[in-house]
Amino acid sequence: MEVRLDEPEDSPNIVATPMDLNIVYEDEDLLVLNKPAGLPIHPSQGHYDTTLANGMAWYFRQKNEPFVYRAINRLDRDTTGLLILARHSLSAAILSQMVKDHQIHREYLAVASGLLDFQGVIRAPIARTADSTIMRQVDFKRGDPACTHYRLLHYNPELDCSLAALTLETGRTHQIRVHFKHIGHPLLGDFLYHPDYRLIARQSLHSHKLSFRHPLSQKELVLEAPLPEDMKFVFSHERRNPLG
Repeated sequence: MEVRLDEPEDSPNIVATPMDLNIVYEDEDLLVLNKPAGLPIHPSQGHYDTTLANGMAWYFRQKNEPFVYRAINRLDRDTTGLLILARHSLSAAILSQMVKDHQIHREYLAVASGLLDFQGVIRAPIARTADSTIMRQVDFKRGDPACTHYRLLHYNPELDCSLAALTLETGRTHQIRVHFKHIGHPLLGDFLYHPDYRLIARQSLHSHKLSFRHPLSQKELVLEAPLPEDMKFVFSHERRNPLG
């Protein structure tokens, strides 16, 4: 039996904007790209035509293909790295369910202030702060459960900062940023939780690796995006590395 999904109409309210896009993987069902810093993924007030959605509308217009924007995982505007887009409604439904079932495995890289333990688990519930619609905080009374695993990859003693790999059991808003502030090692350059821009002008967080089964073919996909240039400062000026 063959099933055909026709989507003749584009997303009607997304303006097509020419944009350089770093596409890591693409087939007829999904697309994965490496998002740069400073790029919101959805249009909003003040970002009507300068988002990833606008760039994707332009990309598919050049291919003369219909376009409906379906971002599967979310990244903050200044977080870089791998993002999945579904190409049609069936793959969107399957991929969205895979996210809920924790079948899409994500690894992040982050630069945190200070020397981290070699590995650790942060279990601390997260809630919205009382005086902001954006900021979050650890709140053991009102918060939703949140768990972050990390392991130290590199420590720079001259700059007193650590490069860590992170995986999440939960996907709370700003989870990594809030958890690392909570343990006393906030991410460098984080305008909300640690606005120290001496080494980087945005939060030093990167979606580095995705691994999951293709929603239709069931082929195992493992995709990586290297550490971006503006986070490589973590390797500069070091005298020693505690990891050997």
